[in-house]
Amino acid sequence: MPKRTIKPAFPENVQDLVERLGNVPLERIRLRPPPGTATEKDVLAAEREPRKRLCELIDGVLVEKPTGTREALIASLLGYFLWEYVRPRGCGVVLGADGMLRIFPGRVRIPDVSFIASERLPKGELPDDAIAEIAPNLAVEILSRSNTGKEIELKLRDYFQSGAELAWVIQPKTRTADVYTSAEEKRHLSKNQSLDGGSVLPGFKLPLKTLFASPGRKHAS
Repeated sequence: MPKRTIKPAFPENVQDLVERLGNVPLERIRLRPPPGTATEKDVLAAEREPRKRLCELIDGVLVEKPTGTREALIASLLGYFLWEYVRPRGCGVVLGADGMLRIFPGRVRIPDVSFIASERLPKGELPDDAIAEIAPNLAVEILSRSNTGKEIELKLRDYFQSGAELAWVIQPKTRTADVYTSAEEKRHLSKNQSLDGGSVLPGFKLPLKTLFASPGRKHAS
C-alpha cells in the first residue's frame, strides 16, 4: 500500500479544521474523543453504539458518514449488480456501505460500495479484520445532502493515492454519475448512459436507468 506524505500540523482553530475535513457540516464532526486524538478503536466503538454511527477516521478526527434511505437502496442495488458480475468470475469481493478500509495508517475510509480484486486479497480471501488494510480497486460514493464537493474531492484523492483504479460518484437527485480514472480525470454520465467497469471490471455495464428504477413497484408484463 502506498505511503502517504507527511501530514501538515493539526489545525489550530475550528474553521481550519472544518476546511481540512472538506467543509463538512459541523454536526458530522465528533467531539468525543477530542479531534486529533481519535483512533481506530474509536471508529469501532462508534459503530457499536446503540445508535450505530459509522465514522471515517481522518487525521485523528471522527467524521460521521451521512446516511439516508434512498442512498442505502441505491448502494444495495449497485452491490447486487456488481456481485452478479463478480461471483461467477471469482475475481474479487464487493463490500457494502459499512465496509471499513484502512487505506493509509491512521486513515479509514468507508465507500458506499467497493470492489477489491482477488490479487489484492491475502491468499485470495478478505482478512477477518474489523477494518481491513486494503485499498479498493473501485470505490463508489453515493451523494447525500450533507456531502460537500470538497469532501468528495478529498475522498477521491485518498482512494487514488492508495491504489484505486476507478471511482464512481453517483448523484441520486439528478440520476447521473461521474466516472473517475484519477482524482483529476472524470467523465460525466447523463441519466441515459451506463456505468462500465473499464479495465477494472471488463465487460460490466449498468444503465443508470436500471440502477434508478423503482424496485418496489410492480411493472406490467
